[in-house]
Amino acid sequence: MSIRELPKARLTSRQGLQSAISDAVLQRWNPDLQAYSEETDGNVISILDPIGDNWLSEAVTAKGVARRLEGLGDNDVVVTINSPGGDFFEGLAIYNILREHKAKVTVKVLGLAASAASIIAMAADEIQVGRAAFLMIHNTWVCACGDRHAFADVAEWLEAFDKSAVSIYAARTGIKDADLHAMLDKETWISGEKAVQQGFADTLLSSDEVDSKAEIAAQSLSANAAQKQLDVLLARLGIPRSNRRTLCAALKGSKSGAASPGMPGAADMAGVQGILAKLQSM
Repeated sequence: MSIRELPKARLTSRQGLQSAISDAVLQRWNPDLQAYSEETDGNVISILDPIGDNWLSEAVTAKGVARRLEGLGDNDVVVTINSPGGDFFEGLAIYNILREHKAKVTVKVLGLAASAASIIAMAADEIQVGRAAFLMIHNTWVCACGDRHAFADVAEWLEAFDKSAVSIYAARTGIKDADLHAMLDKETWISGEKAVQQGFADTLLSSDEVDSKAEIAAQSLSANAAQKQLDVLLARLGIPRSNRRTLCAALKGSKSGAASPGMPGAADMAGVQGILAKLQSM
């Protein structure tokens, strides 16, 4: 499929709204997944974090993607994705940037391409998805405040974004708009094989292209994963970015027992997981 056949995403003002990541998505996202070839392939753009600006150095933004593409020039590019989504508006902007790239864009979904990240994936000329990976599509989630009239306006305003998402998915898959709206309404999780069958992806990704760091993830959250999930949950509670950075940095720097360098000990990780569990239950 030529990227020129894909619709351009319509962008409007955010009206002070902030996209949100659902608990179900956050619980199924493994931040430790990455591509084996990532460090050796110079034409790779990594989307391995929540979409949108945050204090993490790996923050995924339209500005960052545009800058990276500019540095690559008119050359083929591989975009590796393992993201729970995030800022839907930023995701649409990144989709437009990748869609307009003059060379071939190949997307590799390593673990999860949820919400805004699934929109970004649709900009590729070729989409490869892991057999054990998932795409998740749903109606736009936002955090908002106001009276009933304000919320009525927000609901009407969000409808345009859901229609934009449907038009993008439809162009890729050929699925009818009505059926796609129904999939968004019920929050649909699409496995790797089903993604290929339904047209959301072209081929399955070779299993040896994904590094899951299973030794760490099988037992508990790694320090990196805990830090990223904690930042997402604190942001949902409205904690300022500077405060989130201080809290996460304090946890990252804690030491206990005979942990490996850069890794918290068992007691520290139990504390981090306890914090995450309490925040997710709020």
